[in-house]
Amino acid sequence: MIAIREGGNEPAGLGDRVRMLLALTVLALLILGCILVAWPFVTAITWAGILAFSTWGFFAYLRQILGGRASLAAFVMTMIIAAIMVLPFVIVGQSLAENIGDVANAIRHPFEHGLSLPGWISDLPYVGVRAEAYVNSLAHDPAARKAELQNLVAPLKHFGVRLGKSLGSGILQIILSLVICFFFYRDGDAIADRLERTALQLGGDRGHRLLETASLTVRGVVRGFIGTAIVQGILMGLGFWAASVPGAFLLGFLTFVFGFVPFGPMLLWAPAAIWLFQQGSNGWAIFTIIWGLAIGLGADHLLKPILISRLGTTPLLIVMIGVFGGAFAFGFLGIFLGPTLLAAGYSLLDEWSSASP
Repeated sequence: MIAIREGGNEPAGLGDRVRMLLALTVLALLILGCILVAWPFVTAITWAGILAFSTWGFFAYLRQILGGRASLAAFVMTMIIAAIMVLPFVIVGQSLAENIGDVANAIRHPFEHGLSLPGWISDLPYVGVRAEAYVNSLAHDPAARKAELQNLVAPLKHFGVRLGKSLGSGILQIILSLVICFFFYRDGDAIADRLERTALQLGGDRGHRLLETASLTVRGVVRGFIGTAIVQGILMGLGFWAASVPGAFLLGFLTFVFGFVPFGPMLLWAPAAIWLFQQGSNGWAIFTIIWGLAIGLGADHLLKPILISRLGTTPLLIVMIGVFGGAFAFGFLGIFLGPTLLAAGYSLLDEWSSASP
């Protein structure tokens, strides 16, 4: 017998199921709406969380010094991180603009004041004759010379504009993440307590272990990989500046980027040393080689093992994929987020797969 509601023929429980379905639909739409609203800020929120979490020990010490005033400590901590992160990018942006202008002028000068090839290029077999004929044809054809100059300079200007926009977008994302970071510092205890209870409810003891593994991984990646790359970039930038290498700040920044890749900084300081040899600065060239080798070996074999001692054995391939994949997925901040997220995911997967049921 099917139970009948009083005053109608509707089966009992059908209305409850319809209301449940409507409630689930509304809940799904609400979650979807929240995701759509927060999606443009996912990168900034994630980076703010990584920053706040990896520097929480220093913030707690600062809060203690300031008498437990969390808001004041959060503001001071945010300003410290802003000075560390934003100022270098401003300097790099200014240096980049100057360097691109210098390169453009260097390309434009021979086209405007006469083209000539070095003797060693003209003496090259097969290639030298063709190169000399090409230069001579441009020297007697102003229109062709102007067109060739435009073909060389235009891509450089386009690259500078795109790179400038990328740096500007990265700086805006960093500023937004710093604003969010302030609230993470101020309310960090409540957020950590909520995450702890959520992990226990979802996974019990295993959820607690996974959360602890994630925290250790984030600290290890930020301090080990990112921290080591920052130190390499600063020291190599100072070395380039001391050796009077053009674009020292830009090369230092690129050293930081290439620092995630094994032997990546060598792709920068080795050409700089060759250029110094060609300029007759043999002493500074030898200094650059020794400085680059010392920093590279020290960072990979001394500094990184100390900073990453609690991370575990994350394969370097994971980190390299994280750097380039993160840059493609998230833009400039992906350099930071990519290796952090992949290393955290790898450690969580390793913890979950090796844990006993």
